[in-house]
Amino acid sequence: MATASADNALKEHPLAVTAVLSVVGYGLVVGTFLGFVPGGVYPDLSLSQVNLLSDAIAAVNAVNVLVIAAGWRWIRRDEVKKHAAAMVTSFGLILVFLVMYLTKIGGGGTKEFVGPAFVYYPYLAMLAIHIVLSIVAVPVVLYALVLGISHSPAELRRETPHRRVGRIAAGSWLLSLSLGVVTYFLLNHAYGWEYTQSAAAALVSAPF
Repeated sequence: MATASADNALKEHPLAVTAVLSVVGYGLVVGTFLGFVPGGVYPDLSLSQVNLLSDAIAAVNAVNVLVIAAGWRWIRRDEVKKHAAAMVTSFGLILVFLVMYLTKIGGGGTKEFVGPAFVYYPYLAMLAIHIVLSIVAVPVVLYALVLGISHSPAELRRETPHRRVGRIAAGSWLLSLSLGVVTYFLLNHAYGWEYTQSAAAALVSAPF
């Protein structure tokens, strides 16, 4: 009965569910950036561990680009089950990314790009687009997912905006992830960087 009730809530109130999940997600990220987290939630990371997490995040995002592209291709071929599996897998990878990203920011810090101006400004532009798309895409991706898991394929086509929302979600997330991988390569391998400890990590490691 509990499962049935949860399914009904998803199906009858997809926008409300999306709003709640979006607020939780935004709250976790903003709270981590501002240091509004209880002590001990995130481990105190060394720079080498931060670098390792950066590599892992880039690898997960690169795989996710391929998964989303495959899912998009499959739905264009009307291979619904493969498409659904790809999109659920993609969301799972997003959650893996989020855990690693919050751990890196909360327990470690960020790296600032150091390079020539002719690369620095394109880097900033790509990073800005990546960040804006990541923020804007959250509720769109969640809405498409909630619709997808709570309706049958026939219902999705007849009764919901899943097709239109899914296109926006997949397109925005695909571009955001791709730019994230490019900026990762420029920052970590092509040019230099300066390390800045995050507010949360500073609170954890403060001597008091």
